[in-house]
Amino acid sequence: MSTTPIEDAMRTKITSSLSPTLLEIHNDSANHAHHAAMAGSVSKETHFRLVITSDAFKSKMQPARHRMVYALLKEELQREGGVHALQLKTQTPEEEARKREKEGA
Repeated sequence: MSTTPIEDAMRTKITSSLSPTLLEIHNDSANHAHHAAMAGSVSKETHFRLVITSDAFKSKMQPARHRMVYALLKEELQREGGVHALQLKTQTPEEEARKREKEGA
């Protein structure tokens, strides 16, 4: 049995639907456990930061990209004790390459 079932589900859904060339899932839950909204929560999977690079984001603005991800993770976001906060960075492979080029210059 997995100790990270929500993260596993997110990884599976994003991978199968968006075929990302880069997928980073950072579980930041421990940094937020002391927040009032988390009082009584026993979940260790409430706050995530995702970095997703995918061709599926081509010709879409950030809000549309984020809606795509939220739709995929609807179940994880709505379930009790599920994801409370989701920070997204969505980019196309070309945007990622330009960023890397800029940082290296």
